[in-house]
Amino acid sequence: MLFAIRERFSKMSVNIGIAFSKLRLTPNQWTILTIIPTLVALYFLVQESFLLAALFFLIAAFFDLIDGSVARVTGKVTKLGAYLDTVMDRYVEGIIIVGLLFVSLPAFFVPAYVWIFIYFFGSMMSTYVKAAAKEKELVEKELRGGVLERAERLILLFVGLVLAYFNTAYLVYIIVVVAVLSNITALQRIGKAVTAKKE
Repeated sequence: MLFAIRERFSKMSVNIGIAFSKLRLTPNQWTILTIIPTLVALYFLVQESFLLAALFFLIAAFFDLIDGSVARVTGKVTKLGAYLDTVMDRYVEGIIIVGLLFVSLPAFFVPAYVWIFIYFFGSMMSTYVKAAAKEKELVEKELRGGVLERAERLILLFVGLVLAYFNTAYLVYIIVVVAVLSNITALQRIGKAVTAKKE
């Protein structure tokens, strides 16, 4: 089942790469263009137009898929492209997190902005500990895994934006879940790095 899903996704990625490569934009240009729908999503989020914010957030995620697909189809996979993609990923998520601070969200034990900060810190640390482990040569391969990786964080955030249309409390619950699990993920990766060094 999982293999079939991966195979379908791989074929879809190839088709997307072929289609969008005809627009003559480089993979790096597609990566940079991701910022446009992200900023539009930010605008609608601040206006508390949650469905439109979710829509443009989804478009930004699709742009993120396009750059990699075009790179593979055109044979332009580069280290610079991978670097720019990683940097833009951080900007996309960070911009949306900042936007959450301007939304009127109910408290959940503590004010919503506390959970937003914990979410931001967890997403930052789960990425940083991965990069630091490689930089300090504690691991040979980049650390991956954990209970909640970036893709899952963004899916949950998208769901939260959609649910906020009905009740903003649902968005807060999603933020709480992501805040807790992203920090657990960071701790799991720290544990992997420490264990790998001992071995």
